[in-house]
Amino acid sequence: MVACGKMPWLVGIVLTALFVAACSDDPEFRSRDISGALPDLEFTLEQAPEERKVTEADFEGKVVALFFGFTHCPDYCPLTLAKFAGALDGIEEELAQDMRVLFVSVDPERDTPEQLAQYVSGFGERFVGLRADRSTLRDVTRRYRTTFSHGEPDENGHYDVAHGTATFVFDRSGEVRFLARDDAPVDDLEHDLRLLLEGS
Repeated sequence: MVACGKMPWLVGIVLTALFVAACSDDPEFRSRDISGALPDLEFTLEQAPEERKVTEADFEGKVVALFFGFTHCPDYCPLTLAKFAGALDGIEEELAQDMRVLFVSVDPERDTPEQLAQYVSGFGERFVGLRADRSTLRDVTRRYRTTFSHGEPDENGHYDVAHGTATFVFDRSGEVRFLARDDAPVDDLEHDLRLLLEGS
């Protein structure tokens, strides 16, 4: 937002009116506004369960949320996806249909295409499961300044996966707009998604 300071009387009246009009067109996100801080939406991944190649072009014209996680995650992943599902439930269907939540697995060895597709389907039809090999995942996560790592397997082959907990939200033109934290209230998320879906 532009900070409007004090100005000489006559010039101030005119310029203040112009600034107010301009500022009123800017979205006032309750989440952290990161417009222009990261590259535009761009990737080549495989969509579960078909394993067909998809790119950002497949979601052109949609508001897109990008989250990196894994299906065995006990807390952040299901809570984050449930929060987006709850926010979308509060938005009218004609708007919500233009939203996609992309869940990118950072555990492709365990998250099979079938398992990933089943997992995201539990949150709604606007949720899409995506995966790739680790090298491709590294490139995508590096692009958005996040990361992931795998712990050492135990005697049963189980291991921990560390990953970022924030979600990157892009507008209809593929530009990043805000960062949805894992502790954001559902009402705030609904508010911010509505701003983008309405075209702000």
